[in-house]
This record gives sequence, structure tokens and C-alpha cells, in this order.
Amino acid sequence: MNAADNLVFVDTNVLLYELDGADPAKQLASRRWLDALWQERAARVSWQVLNEFYVNATRKTGVPAATCRRLVETYLLWKPAEFSLPLLWRAWYWADHAGITHWDALILAAAERSGCRWLLSEDFSHGRKYGSVQVVNPFRSDPGEFFGG
Repeated sequence: MNAADNLVFVDTNVLLYELDGADPAKQLASRRWLDALWQERAARVSWQVLNEFYVNATRKTGVPAATCRRLVETYLLWKPAEFSLPLLWRAWYWADHAGITHWDALILAAAERSGCRWLLSEDFSHGRKYGSVQVVNPFRSDPGEFFGG
């Protein structure tokens, strides 16, 4: 896989599972995916994902705010998709045509805007394709399938 042609948009849940030891299997899978994405420089996120991550990591996993802030600053290397009116219009398109929630539609629109081929999330149907973006459930797929690891 050529990372420049096969970017992966990372949904909030993948970032959260890396910190949350309540489900060791999901934590391990998240870490494998994130390690591969860092190595390949193939990850993208949005400001929505970063904000959801910060709020949920501090409230639900008990990670100190200072640690979460450092992580958010690190994830800025993943070039967050900016929120804009065209992104909102595209989200409305997906909400209307794919029957997904507004929040999921924003994630999908940001993945498209970021030029991602894959959307790494457990909140969408694994394998479903939305335009040029295909959903990959990180707990049903191994990063080695995508990055030859």
C-alpha cells in the first residue's frame, strides 16, 4: 500500500480504545493500527475527532487533561480536516442519502475532504463504501492487510 494514495481516516473510538484498558483485545488492536499508521504516515483526522477524543478521554477513561492535550497536539501531525460550509454541505448529503447520523456524516465528509480511501471505525458498517471511502472496522481487520506488516 502506498500511503500517499491510501490514507486512513481515524475515528474517535480507535484513539480512545488505545487508552482504555477495559477491553484489552480492542486496546491491542487499536495500538497495532495506530502504530502502523504512524509508521506509514497514512493517518488523517478532523477537528471533530480531536475534540471528541479530548472530552471522552478525560471524562470516560480518566486520563489527565494535560496528557490528553499533549496527545491532541501530537495528532495535529495527522493534518485535521478543517470545518467549512462545503464540508457541512457534504455531510448533509451523506446524512440524506446514506441514512447516517449528522455526526457520522461529518466524519465521512471529513474523510473525503482529507483524501482518504479508508475510514477506520467500528461505528460504521465494515466494508461499506461511501463514494470513494470504504469503512474498515479495526477489530475485524489487521493493519498488515493494508500495509504489508
